[in-house]
Order: sequence, then C-alpha cells, then structure tokens
Amino acid sequence: MSRTYRAQVDECVQFIAPRLSAAPEWGIVLGTGQGDWAARLTGGGCLAYEELPHFPPATSPSHAGRLCWGQMAGKQVMLCQGRFHAYEGYSLRQVTFPVRVMASLGIKTLVVTNAAGGLNPLFKSGDLMLIADHINLIGDNPLVGDNIDAWGPRFPDLSQVYDRDLRATTEKVARRLGLGLRQGIYVAVKGPSLETPAETRLLRLAGADAVGMSTVPEVITAVHAGLRVLGISVISNLNLPDAMAPIAIEAIIDTVSRAEPLLVELLLGVMQEVS
Repeated sequence: MSRTYRAQVDECVQFIAPRLSAAPEWGIVLGTGQGDWAARLTGGGCLAYEELPHFPPATSPSHAGRLCWGQMAGKQVMLCQGRFHAYEGYSLRQVTFPVRVMASLGIKTLVVTNAAGGLNPLFKSGDLMLIADHINLIGDNPLVGDNIDAWGPRFPDLSQVYDRDLRATTEKVARRLGLGLRQGIYVAVKGPSLETPAETRLLRLAGADAVGMSTVPEVITAVHAGLRVLGISVISNLNLPDAMAPIAIEAIIDTVSRAEPLLVELLLGVMQEVS
C-alpha cells in the first residue's frame, strides 16, 4: 500500500515538475468560498485536478479543483484551489495527497485556510481566526499504515504544530493593517452533517473555538513532512447551542467570499515579512 502510494506521489511530481520555472517555497490550501487567489499569481500556470495523475476530483461546492503556481509577494507559491474531505468518501491519504506532492516538489511552508463555524460566543461571522492548535475528532489519521521513513518519522511530535514565528508575524501584520484577528483552537469533525446543539456544547466544553471538516489531516501530514504550518479560519457562522438557527452552505460561501479580500491582504503581508 505504502509503495503504491509513494509511486503515485512520485508520478504526479514528475508530471508537474517540468512545468515549473522554479521550485515552490510556499504551499497554500484554500477552503470553501475562496476563489480570488489565482489572480494574484504571476508567471505560472494552472492545471485542473483531473489532469493531474492520481488527484481525485474536488466535489465540494465552491472548490474549483485546480493546482496553480507562480510568484506571489516575491515568493514561489503553489496553490490548491479546493481541497478534499473525508466526508466525500476519500481516505485521509487521498485527502492529503496534494500536501505530499507539494512537499516533494520543495515547499517548506504550508498555509491552510478554511471556513469554520464559530463556537466561541465572542466571535462573529466574517472574523478571521489564527489557529493556535487543533483537536482531531475525524476518527482517523493520515499517517495510519506503513510509515515511509523518507517522508518523516513514525511518531511525529505535535507539541508545536502551528509555527510560533509565523503566528507572531501574522499578528504583527494584522495590527499593522488594522485587521481584527481572533486566535483559537480548531476542531475537525468528519461531517458532512452540521453539528447539533448538544454536539456544539460538547465541542465548546472540549476547548474548541471553531469547528470544521478539514485542515487537520493536511496539517498532520505537513508536520510529518517537516513543513512549517500557518492556519487561518474564516468564521462563516456562529454555533450557539442555546440559539441554534438553520444554516445553508450558500450563506457560508457568501460570508467567506466577503471576508476573502481581508484574508488575502493578511497573508500577502505575512509572505512579504518572512525572509
């Protein structure tokens, strides 16, 4: 199984590498409702996931399903427009396939973004939350199975998952830009059903500030691969267990789309700050 998976990653890397003018330094995985990023890239290109060997299709709403690359903020960047989720029926090795490919192509820093339901009652829709730590309640781990020692250790340490220096730089840039930036704990659940009031209450009691259905598998894989990680959630709605209201995916996408320009400005500032 591991040999086959590694061969699939290698085949995809060999397909992409000749198309790059330079090795990527930063990788970015975009979440629900984010579509403006590719326009910020210069001197690169894009390929649909269907054109890439062994990439599954992205089936979630507003996930474009393209791998793009080029220069952004003076850095060589590779961008996943859309991600994969366990709720789509994919294994976590499939979910994290793009991270393995980007790591093999040379990225050293991974930025993960997502849309998340706010659990902290002080949050509001449209807030940006810097992820300080996470809780994995998906019920699986992308590192299950034979370990590929060339990729990383059997038991990777997760005591400092989200890079402290990157977080400090992000806070500094947010202050300079006058952006309100929350900070908190992200909990990942499998989905695709949204949380009940009782589940929401339990997640809040567990210490989570925001809940979503992604990100954690990619982050675990990135840490295993030795990458620095920065994570930011867009708070798309509030989950208040004593005042739960129905929420439609269209409303989530709309909220994230309106917050996206602030997120782009923030991350461009961070990339410019980091040498």
